[in-house]
Amino acid sequence: MNTSRSVAVATRYALGTLTKPLSKPSRVAPPPKAVRWQSSQASRKIHQQTTRNAQAAEALAAEPQPYASTNPALAFPCLDAVESRSASLSRRSLSGPEPEYTTGNHLNFHSREPLLLDWGGILPEFNIAYETWGTLNKDKSNAILLHTGLSASSHAHSTDINPQPGWWEKFIGPGCPLDTDKYFVICTNVVGGCYGSTGPSSKDPANGERYATRFPILTMEDMVRAQFRLLDNLRIEKLYASVGSSMGGMQSLAAGVLFSERVGRVVSISGCARSHPYSIAMRHTQRQVLMMDPNWSRGFYYDGIPPHGGMKLAREIATVTYRSGPEWEQRFGRRRADPSKPPALCPDFLIETYLDHAGEKWCLQYDPNSLLYVSKAMDLFDLGQEHRTRINKLRADNEFRISAFEAGESVPSASNGDVCTLTLPDQPYEEQEGSSSTGVDEPVTVLDSHKPPKDLIAGLRPLANTPTLVLGVASDILFPAWQQREIATTLRRAGNRNVTHMELGEEKSLFGHDTFLLDLENVGGSVKEFLG
Repeated sequence: MNTSRSVAVATRYALGTLTKPLSKPSRVAPPPKAVRWQSSQASRKIHQQTTRNAQAAEALAAEPQPYASTNPALAFPCLDAVESRSASLSRRSLSGPEPEYTTGNHLNFHSREPLLLDWGGILPEFNIAYETWGTLNKDKSNAILLHTGLSASSHAHSTDINPQPGWWEKFIGPGCPLDTDKYFVICTNVVGGCYGSTGPSSKDPANGERYATRFPILTMEDMVRAQFRLLDNLRIEKLYASVGSSMGGMQSLAAGVLFSERVGRVVSISGCARSHPYSIAMRHTQRQVLMMDPNWSRGFYYDGIPPHGGMKLAREIATVTYRSGPEWEQRFGRRRADPSKPPALCPDFLIETYLDHAGEKWCLQYDPNSLLYVSKAMDLFDLGQEHRTRINKLRADNEFRISAFEAGESVPSASNGDVCTLTLPDQPYEEQEGSSSTGVDEPVTVLDSHKPPKDLIAGLRPLANTPTLVLGVASDILFPAWQQREIATTLRRAGNRNVTHMELGEEKSLFGHDTFLLDLENVGGSVKEFLG
């Protein structure tokens, strides 16, 4: 066989168009002349086809390899860090739950009396972590209850047993806004938290296992009732003042409504009397990114890897709501972390690196389930009379559960059902253009702080005789200043003639919602003057 035919046959073998013989054929007589001519024609056709196949193969070889790329792949150090942390936590989780949440030494109050919660849940017993500063006078009339923000511990100021600076360090002490030469200041970690008070990471006395998402739904009012159990234990009949900022501002109002005879004054800073859609939406997004983290495991992650990735993203979202655009414009502008390097999809602008650091720093400092439960309690907050009436009826309907528990009997289901059966609607909500589904134009409701709803006026009427300071910040986007104006106006409409309303404009504070943590002069000064 000549070279051309060898190439042709080899090519046909490779392409699968010719099958190799099983054995070498035997020699036979040469064919007739006509047959030899036909064979010559077939040979030329095979040669031509082989040539075309060879040319196609050469063209294919000249093309770029299928995995070659015009540009190199980007690096993702931000994702590398998350994966590295997961690997590290996986190794550490083999020796026990990770991490343990703590902020240092504190005092403890343990109640063995069960606590009925607003939505029908029961805590058979509970712990309250708390710290105090100053001295309680003989008639116990100088106590101030300080309420915290969402994720804060009881450590508002340094103590002998925990000398680390607290989250309101400069606001508490001799001569400070909360003057410890005058007042006995008490701060607790809320029920539902993870810094010593009973929460989802605590063990259920019924089975010795962590509650996780078997923990019952909470409200702001549930947290306040637990705090007043502590006051009962300290034999404090009446507070000189109830003081709080952010979530604490909500709790401070709730304390005055629930225990109006036991609260002498109320201070509510950057809070609200009812949660509004924007703040609910922002907390919803935080819960969603956390619950979508595969490591969340529907809340049962305590013996494995905690959902640190979801927690990091949740904190970044939260941080956006805590500060203000004008402050960031001055602080970061459009500057990049390293202008000499090409742009990246990981944190690149200074503002991105700031948010990334905030998430990294916090993602293992707070229990993820506590974030879910406490933030949901904020969303449920509504001091309007209609909501309070509904909750009071629900509590009355569930009183039998406490009686059964105390009698040692099996606890029957709550009147509203213990298991959440909420389902999403078949048709999602859609924006309506111009008119309602009935075709009749409906007026758009415009919020007017000068005309608070009658329902809210009725709900705040228990505070009619309680001196109240309401302070807001114009640059706050999470609890906008109109919400504090709503509180002040509603209180006045409810008959309160001793309402002090302060609003810090942007010329005084650009720090947004976090102003209450940073502005000693204006926030602290207003509190000191009001209490004095």
